[in-house]
Amino acid sequence: GGTMKRRAGEREKELKKKKLLEEIGENKLPYLTPSDADFHQLWKTKYSKLIFRKSDTVPEELHQMVQESFLTLREHNCFFQDLVRIKSKDFLTPVSRILIGDPGCTYKYLNTRLFTVPWPTEGYDIKYCSPQIHDACKALMKLNDYLHIEAVRALQGQNLFDTKEIKDTTVIDREQSFATSVMEQESVSKDQSSVCVAEDDRSLKNRTSYNLTLLNYMDPLQMLYLKQEPYFGMGNMAVSWHHDENLVERSTVAVYSYSCEDSTLQASNEQELKGRDPAVWHVGLKVAWDIETPGLAVPLHQGDIYLMLDDLNMTHQHCVLAGLSPRFSSTHRVADSSRGTLEYIIGQCELALQNLQTDSESMAVSLKSLEAAVVKQVEEIHNEVEFEWLRQFWFQGKRYLKCTDWWLKPIAKLEEFWKKLEIMTSLILSEVRKEQQIEDQRNETISCFLLLLKERQKLRKEWTAR
Repeated sequence: GGTMKRRAGEREKELKKKKLLEEIGENKLPYLTPSDADFHQLWKTKYSKLIFRKSDTVPEELHQMVQESFLTLREHNCFFQDLVRIKSKDFLTPVSRILIGDPGCTYKYLNTRLFTVPWPTEGYDIKYCSPQIHDACKALMKLNDYLHIEAVRALQGQNLFDTKEIKDTTVIDREQSFATSVMEQESVSKDQSSVCVAEDDRSLKNRTSYNLTLLNYMDPLQMLYLKQEPYFGMGNMAVSWHHDENLVERSTVAVYSYSCEDSTLQASNEQELKGRDPAVWHVGLKVAWDIETPGLAVPLHQGDIYLMLDDLNMTHQHCVLAGLSPRFSSTHRVADSSRGTLEYIIGQCELALQNLQTDSESMAVSLKSLEAAVVKQVEEIHNEVEFEWLRQFWFQGKRYLKCTDWWLKPIAKLEEFWKKLEIMTSLILSEVRKEQQIEDQRNETISCFLLLLKERQKLRKEWTAR
């Protein structure tokens, strides 16, 4: 049922996209950059949940640690292009990535599950391949803590911001106005957060407690081909328009951007260009499925931070527009961990194995129940551990061994569970062949069992082909 709903949703999105492009035709939609007169007003009215922090608001020591960690991970070849699956076809992402976060946490996007390289967490025995990789993960953990505090402040400031009357101001210096508006929001959040509209602390914490960061790296000059932004004519895209997937509802996404700029690449800033400067990296934003509201292209320089608050990730889409210099980013998320942690999948396996019993004398194994509901639950867990975890890990997760071997023991444990689940499938097969069961009960068990076996066979063929 979930798969059919997802496919229907994807079809609907494709039709919407096709219709939008047809309506636009050759006439691209308008978009604004900080040099446009209405930029500040548009941000305030249509994009107010995008909060920007200029690099000079971030402690210099943190900049240094984080930027060193990016370079260390690149030196150790820890960034990888992901093989993602879109409409039953595999594609390599133009951006190279690595996932760092809470031990045992995973993040799934475009049918690909990434496994965290754990950051140094108290109470866990994590061995890194080098002290430098340990230090890099520790620096990103510190950035994570810093961004959590910034996100809480921003959300508190937003509550206050939403309730007070906003007066229009005449834009004198547009670039300065853009920077000032950002700083005003920051001072509101820092100085007046104690008197802002109260929000449930637990909800605030849940929506800002990042459990992982997806690091990205791309050198545009090494890319033979980059997609053109289709709606506004914003130029080369590093990442196409999207909503971030697999997140806790209304959670904040925080992004630290580090483009390795040099003076030659920044020379085009001196010119008066229409639209965005193609030499500079930008984040693009648009209201989802809307051809009335102009888009935004916000420049990203070394050490800038932006936060997508509350439901912005659901109501709007964003893309990343490539500049000319190589760029790293650390994108901190509250991943929905309800089905994505090691603790969860081990719990599922243990639940399934409750239906297996061993005779204390003969040591023969048998099933406690053949009820359709029990069989269905066990076989669904069997499919989940095989296709969502084991095959995903061995398909591309093992490359993270360049950083740490932390996942090897848990994966070995899951493989042991899987072997027992295979035995349970064999036991079900032999039991349903026997005649002595009540016919209706037997038919019900067989029909739900066969459905899941067919699904398993289909998925095994797909994975073998990949």
